[in-house]
Amino acid sequence: MLGRAWAGTAHPGPPCLWAMPGPDFSCCVLARPGPPRRPCRVGPVQLDTEARRAGPAQVPPLPRRQGLQPPFGAPDLHQAMAAAPTASPAASADDEIVYESMPCIRIYKNRVERYFGSEFVAASTDDASGVASHDRTISPNVSARLYLPRLEDPAAKLPVLVYYHGGGFYLGSAFNPTFHAYFNSFTALAKVLVVSVEYRLAPEHPVPAAYADSWEALAWVARHAAGAGDEPWLVDHAEFSSLYLGGESAGSNIAHHMTMRVAEEGLAHGAKIRGLVMIHPYFLGTNKVGSDELDPAVRESLGSLWCVMCPTTTGEDDPLINPFVDGAPGLESLACGRVLVCIGEGDVLRDRGRAYYDRLTASGWRGEAEIWQAPGKGHTFDLLEPHCHEAVEQDKVISDFLDR
Repeated sequence: MLGRAWAGTAHPGPPCLWAMPGPDFSCCVLARPGPPRRPCRVGPVQLDTEARRAGPAQVPPLPRRQGLQPPFGAPDLHQAMAAAPTASPAASADDEIVYESMPCIRIYKNRVERYFGSEFVAASTDDASGVASHDRTISPNVSARLYLPRLEDPAAKLPVLVYYHGGGFYLGSAFNPTFHAYFNSFTALAKVLVVSVEYRLAPEHPVPAAYADSWEALAWVARHAAGAGDEPWLVDHAEFSSLYLGGESAGSNIAHHMTMRVAEEGLAHGAKIRGLVMIHPYFLGTNKVGSDELDPAVRESLGSLWCVMCPTTTGEDDPLINPFVDGAPGLESLACGRVLVCIGEGDVLRDRGRAYYDRLTASGWRGEAEIWQAPGKGHTFDLLEPHCHEAVEQDKVISDFLDR
């Protein structure tokens, strides 16, 4: 699990907050079946060990989990685990490990190695679905992959979904094979134009960098609302009266904050957010909720994870990770008319997502909110088991929401 980063020794981190079976959170398996890949090294990065040691949120070190825990019965999970290392890669003798969360990430004093989530697949036209995709550079720090379904009418206008991937703010990519496959399938189902955002990751770029990048991407999309811009698909096919934001896990957290920022600052050309899709949102708080007890150790690790990825945080009652705390902007100002919250019954964050729905509907916000729960399923189960009944149903619920 996750502990403080102390000089001279590696303190273990949480199981990866991304694609995890049931309530356990013990597996990070976004790699495709095949031989283990070499780590993606990102650096150099200077990590302030002393600042972390003296930071506001102090947490005790917890036992390290080596490799992956046993799967929980899903065929797709068994296949995905075939691609995962079964033991932590050995550290170089001359490298100082500041922090690690194996088998996902190891943070050295001057660089970061990621073992999952950084795999790249090129944009293309998908043979099975007919969905086309291509990549756009928005700025030196921000880019996106756009998805367009097969069109019978070449002049058709479509709802737009600006989507932020999850990964605990430290893993994941819009160009990852898992998300690419997901959006090929979902775009064909929902008949929407998807803008999947690539934002900078912590710890090289600590939170709130992800929020700044995500806003830059949204502002870029909105600049096309007047019918002009540098992205032809947005100019030709975007129906800006049906502009949606969404994300899963940490991406859901980002989507919430982007919608709140729209309330304060607005968007170019008067663009409005029609709706918000919150899939297994990553919110915390020092208050206890029932789903914390699904796995208390995992729940504790998630708070610790936040403190590492946002070293300036005040802890779990920081409004960035707890939108219900005193001092957080009021939910009644959420700048959209409709919200869909998707949760998993077996997710340790389940009741944080349910609280979002409950607090929003009780806040005086004048929109319409819906909540949908996947029976027996855990955090981001739809990425682990994309063809299971519950994942198919969740996609239908989201697709129907975007079509109204």
